[in-house]
Amino acid sequence: MHILPTRASIMLDVVFLAMFAVVPLLAWSIYTVRRRRNYALHKRVQLMLGMLLLVAVTLFELDMQFITDWEDHARSSPYFDTWVKPVLGVHLFFAIPTALLWVAVIVRALRRFPNPPGPSRHSREHVFWGWLAAVETLMTAVTGWVFYWLAFVA
Repeated sequence: MHILPTRASIMLDVVFLAMFAVVPLLAWSIYTVRRRRNYALHKRVQLMLGMLLLVAVTLFELDMQFITDWEDHARSSPYFDTWVKPVLGVHLFFAIPTALLWVAVIVRALRRFPNPPGPSRHSREHVFWGWLAAVETLMTAVTGWVFYWLAFVA
């Protein structure tokens, strides 16, 4: 079963497509807090994205570990023996720290920001780690899209 006309599994399709929503939503959430000073909306959007990513990554990993043999799906790619695994390595280089950063940034924000949310002594640190998590998320998405194309479309 597939969502897209590729060799990918349904969960690979779901994660591939989900990142096309996550990246713009993340950018919009940053805009709401930077330009509009809407801290409460930023908090709600980030918590929603965090939960969405947690569920998606958990289901994805369960699928990859126990259900889908992604290599079998990717084997007919002309890049399977050359680019697929190195690009997967680059993707994981971003994806694993990104997951850890999201958890750390969210947990620290929940513990250190006032309720309702607003500027505090934690703001400068949060901005640094939040931007790092945002850039890592973008790199995770881009490298994931490249991997998906090389492995399941080409």
